[in-house]
This record gives sequence, C-alpha cells and structure tokens, in this order.
Amino acid sequence: MSEEEDKSNKEAEEYGVLLYYQYAEIPNLNDMVTFYNSNCSSLHLLGRVRISPHGVNVTVGGKLSCLESHIEALKGVYDGLFESTDFKLATCHHPLNDQVALESGFTSLSIRIVEELVTLSSHPLLKSPEISNAGRHLSAVEFHSSLHSADKVSPENSLVLLDARNLYETRIGKFDVPNVETLDPRVRQYSDLSSWIDDNDEQLKGKNILMYCTGGIRCEMASAYIKSKGAGFENVFQLYGGIQRYLEQFPDGGFFKGKNFVFDHRISVGSSDPNILGTCLICHCSFDDYSSRCRCTYCRMLVLVCHSCQNEAAQYVCELCQKQGKAVSSIQLKENGKSIAPLPGVELQDFSSGTILLPQMPRGDDVRTSRKLRILCLHGFRQNASSFKGRTASLSKKLKKIAEFVFIDAPHELPFVYQTPTFMSHGRCESSSLPPSPPPPSGNCRKKFAWFVPPNFDLGSGVDWKVADGPFDPLQYQHQTSGYDISLSRLKTVFSEEGPFDGILGFSQGAAMAALISSQQEKLKGEVDFKFVILCSGFALRVKEMECNSIKCPSLHIFGNEHGKDRQIDNQVSKELASLYDGSCSVIVEHDRGHIIPTCSPYIDEIKDFLWRFL
Repeated sequence: MSEEEDKSNKEAEEYGVLLYYQYAEIPNLNDMVTFYNSNCSSLHLLGRVRISPHGVNVTVGGKLSCLESHIEALKGVYDGLFESTDFKLATCHHPLNDQVALESGFTSLSIRIVEELVTLSSHPLLKSPEISNAGRHLSAVEFHSSLHSADKVSPENSLVLLDARNLYETRIGKFDVPNVETLDPRVRQYSDLSSWIDDNDEQLKGKNILMYCTGGIRCEMASAYIKSKGAGFENVFQLYGGIQRYLEQFPDGGFFKGKNFVFDHRISVGSSDPNILGTCLICHCSFDDYSSRCRCTYCRMLVLVCHSCQNEAAQYVCELCQKQGKAVSSIQLKENGKSIAPLPGVELQDFSSGTILLPQMPRGDDVRTSRKLRILCLHGFRQNASSFKGRTASLSKKLKKIAEFVFIDAPHELPFVYQTPTFMSHGRCESSSLPPSPPPPSGNCRKKFAWFVPPNFDLGSGVDWKVADGPFDPLQYQHQTSGYDISLSRLKTVFSEEGPFDGILGFSQGAAMAALISSQQEKLKGEVDFKFVILCSGFALRVKEMECNSIKCPSLHIFGNEHGKDRQIDNQVSKELASLYDGSCSVIVEHDRGHIIPTCSPYIDEIKDFLWRFL
C-alpha cells in the first residue's frame, strides 16, 4: 500500500458521528447557542443542534479528534451539566452521496432553539408528563437479562415490550423474544404515540413495561407519560442508550433482529447477524435498504422498494395509507411536459436517538421544491383580501418556499356600520342622551365583504354608513346563512380564471365557506377542484348542504383550545366542525393564541408537515 493510500484510509477512519441528548435546565439559551455555533464551526462539525429550556439534542459529524474535542469543551464550559450524558461516538464512513447528506442534515450546521426536544403529542395534553418521572433506566445487560428470564416471571408480574419508534424503523429491525409480547404501535411519527398509548392502555396496565427506542430520548418522555396515568402504570423501564448501546454490548444482535434505523447518513446500523427483516413494498422480497429514500406519495413516510422495483415515474403507497383505502396507479409525473421523479424529502428527525420531531414530511428553511402549492385564501366576516393578506403576512413568509397564497374578496359588500353611544342601566344596554358622533368619511374606509349574510340582508351598495341595529352580537355568525349561491359562483369564476389551486385556506367565516365547499367536493368536480382545506377558527353552518356523512376531503383544523382566548369562535364550535371530517385524513391543531392563525413553533411545523403531503 502506498503512503498516499495509507493516508487516505487513515482520514476515512478518522470520520465519525456523535449523538447525545441531555435533559437539564438551561440557564441561558442564547449563550448556549453562541457556544455551539463557535465551537462546532471552529471544529468543522456539521449536523443538527436543538436547544430548549429543558435540555439539548445533538447529532454532529466530523473528524473523530474534533468530536472528542467538542465533548471536552462542552464539559469544560458547562461544568456538571453534562456529567451524566451518554455521548454516543461512532466511527463511520462519509455520507454516501449528496442526497443522503442533505436528508440527514450533514451539509451544514443547523442550530435552533425549540420549545420541546421531542414532540410527544401534536395536540395539547391535559397534563404534560414530568421528565423526572420517566421510567427506570436499564443498562443493555440488565435489559437483556430481563428478557432472558422473562419466561420465569409470574403471570401477575407479566412483562411486555413496547417499541417507541415509528413504523418505517420497525420494518427493518425489532426485538423478538420468545414468550414475550412485543407491542409495535405502527405510528407514522412519534407525536402519534401518546394517542396510541391512550387507546391501548389496557394492554399496558398492570404489566412490567420494557420500552426501547433508537437512542433513548423518546423513551424518556413516553415512559413518563405512561407513568402519569397512575395506578397500574408504575412499573415502566427503558433501555438506557437505546438499541445503539444494546448492539454495542451484543454485537451478534442478542434479542434484536435486523437493523437499527438511525437519523444520520449511516441510515441503519446492523449486528453481525446477516438476516434481513424488511421486505420490498412491491414484490415482498427481503430488502432493508432505505438509501434510495423512496416515499409514500400520500404521507411521505419512507417505504422499502428494492432496486428491481424502483421506478422514478412510480408513486408508492405505504401500508398505513393502504389500510386507509388509499391507492394510486404507477403513473408518470410530469412538469412542463417533461417526466420528473417524485420530490425527494428532507427529514428533521431525532438528532441523538431516533426521535422524530415531525418525520414524514420534508421541512426546513433550506428545502427547495420543484413547485409551490397554490392556496386560495378566504377572509373572515367584515374583512377583505387586502386586510387578510396583512393578517397572514407572517404565515405567508414562513411558508414562502412551499406555498403561494392568492387572496380574493368575498362577493357580498357590507355597509359601513357604526354604533351610537350607549350606557348601562340596571344591567341593560340603553341609548344614551349624548348626540351621535358623525361617521368618518367613506373615502377613508376600505370596503368590507362577507361570504354569508343574514336572510334579510340588503344586497344594495355598501358605500353609505348605517347605524347598527343594536349592540354587537358575538353569535351573529350563526344567523349568517344566506348568500351561498352567489359566493359559490364567485369561487367558480376564480377557479376558472386564476386556477388551478391545490387547496383552500379559510379563516372564521371564510373557513365556514371552505368547509361547505369541501362537503360538496364531488359534486363540484370539474369546476372547483382542490386537494385539501385549511380551516382556521372555523364553524359549521346550519344548512342542509352540511348534513352529510363524514367529509373525506383532507383537512387541517386550526383553532383556539379551551383556554385559547378566541373571543369570536368558541372552541367547541370549531371542534364540532372538525368532527364532521374523516379522522384518517384530518389533522387538528389547537393553540392558545386567540382569534389568529399562529405561526410560532410548534404550530408552524404542523402546518408545514400537513402541506408537504401534497407536494
């Protein structure tokens, strides 16, 4: 071997990946961001750093000596904070290609402040679990010993294994222990796990629950959630260091069969056991290689498609979408008359343990797509296209790389209304003796519109000021049920002249209009075609068109929770609207931000993930 070849091999051996997480109170987030930015940049480390008030979650790659220097610097600057941290440092190859490097986040250094290190639930929980109440840690040897002696456990202390990972991970590897029940929730993303636990808690109650995930962090939060259920859920244990540490301790695989899916450019790590657990989605032959990054055309979850079955023009449907009755033929995708491959996704997953923040959808500020979604935006009552565009400026900016918003005015022009001075008498609102203030000049006011109006609405011009009939009625939207035909005609014209549109976003009364349109989607095919609706602070009109079976249109419902400070549309009203939609293709996002569309994390991430399904 030449000196040059020896040097090249040595450099290849020096490359590695470092994964770690630590739950701890971070005293100053900005100072920690500064440290990571300075330290990782100086050491030429690439990857992802996520910092929250409750800890850090990190995956970085670079030369082994630099990774070791990073660990030492971390301990030196934050004395005691990382004393118990499990730093998982592994030698590995460089990323296979640019696509794998991009998808695993190894083309740059990404440092972000987040609210949660892992998102246990996409919906607000009644009570968030305390990480201090997480399940007891078992070392790899203790975990293995517990499984080995499982058949000696008495029936009243029966043991059950719970896999805290996602379906695409368990496809290629899982624990398989004779006489031990293994529960595989088969969820698309980690944030679905809490709902599965709620629906299946009878399988867990009274059992010794042994949990495992890729590197440990998902079990921290999920085990605490199980224990928070109280009596019968006390005996929860978790594999410390996850599957990664187990395979290091048992190189032959032990009770773990197949490969361990990881969230860096290695893609998966196996034992010395050559057996393949996964199978091709198409031909069902043994296959467990995700390096081609094939994805479900509906939900964008990774699927296994062997090299013989891969086709750039094909669309794939994962087993979960197949179970929901979704199907697609192997059609060719075209853009500008040329055949194109399905859009590759970029995952922002668990950076140290396999935790998926929102894994099935590509996300991130540096993601580029071959096209944008065109979304028609319907404003609320007494608004207009211009004002709604202003109110959604932040949303539009944060979605600018994947979506284009188109704003239109509703067809019903409203009069300018003003109140006469009033005063309270014996708890009643009565007219004041003060002379009414003159209305401002109409020229200073922008026209306001509506999609629905009261049955006795005067369809004349709205240019003149009118005195309000009485005090503002917070439930007035319930009486605005007329004018649908005119609004529908307006939308048909817009779709014909300005379309096509991928989806419709409606706010408040605009959401009621979008909901009504989606309930008539089949009937309107060819005139008003769209793939999804986003209903913000929505409500259902009490009209015959809404008296239908479950609405099959994919939908995203965004509204204030029970304490969400939305003084216009009650939480229960928006929930009732969401209940009209097929639960298999609807997503609910509740927030505490009032009568708005929230654009902060985690809400914006959930909106992005929903939209990525349609790219």
